Amino acid sequence: MPALVRLRTLLIAALGLALALPGCSVRQYALARTADALAESGSTFASDDDPELIRAAAPFSLKAIESVLAEQPDHVGLLTAAARGFTQYAYAFVQQEGEAQEATDIERATQTLERARRLYRRGRDYGLRGLEVVHPGLSARLQRDARAAVAGTTRADVPLLYWTAAAWAALINLSKDTPQTVAEVPAMQALIDRAAELDEAWDSGAIHTFLISYEPARQGAGGDALARSQAHFERALALTEGRQAAPFVAMAETVAVGRQDRAQFEILLNRALAVDVEARPQWRLANLVMQRRARWLLSRTEDLIAATEVETSDEK
Repeated sequence: MPALVRLRTLLIAALGLALALPGCSVRQYALARTADALAESGSTFASDDDPELIRAAAPFSLKAIESVLAEQPDHVGLLTAAARGFTQYAYAFVQQEGEAQEATDIERATQTLERARRLYRRGRDYGLRGLEVVHPGLSARLQRDARAAVAGTTRADVPLLYWTAAAWAALINLSKDTPQTVAEVPAMQALIDRAAELDEAWDSGAIHTFLISYEPARQGAGGDALARSQAHFERALALTEGRQAAPFVAMAETVAVGRQDRAQFEILLNRALAVDVEARPQWRLANLVMQRRARWLLSRTEDLIAATEVETSDEK
């Protein structure tokens, strides 16, 4: 926890100094230093072993990012951090809470999931802003011809491409009753596919883990979607050496549920739970969050996997 305390103290001091100084080069320097520190704050959170502590600390970090962005609106690193931070927070601490509430309190679950949608939209918009800084006019071109729009992006853009697509996909997933949002699938799909073309191994297979879940919903693709998910799963395992829980959870939710394969569902989730969270400190928090989801999914096995009926009869 000391690292988090030091980060919080640094950010409070730097942000206070930056906003208090008059308009001059010193103030801009302080703002730039604050922006750089905030852009790197995710790495400190990633190794933490207390998800609830991060849940409490993340809003401060996110609002600090937004405060500095008001002064440094074109800071690509900060825009990337905002896209990443709002997306991760929405998934780990808001959407999952809303899904769990559905079993006992539909009204509360609806409110929580609506909040998740707003957070995902905010993350998506920050990602698009970041891409727009580097590639002016890209947002408008995405609506006309998404594939052509992303053709000029480079490997340096992969973090923004990924986090914008991740936020957008999550927003679409929670907005299936909103035709306008669903119609944005081609733009989102172009972003993640371009990221995969540019650097398929980025962030130890994060793109492949995303695609495990996305392939069954992919537009305009033929063939066996679950087989494509399987291929992404195998690549994600290779890139993570099986030390991330996320690919197992994604495979269980997508392929095992899609095939109604209870045995595979349980094996995959138990493999997620068997991941040693101490083996890779940089993945500790993500693994703890995904293991929590794995336990929740196992508790819902009867809801997600139809019972196999065994016909018995004493009749002749």
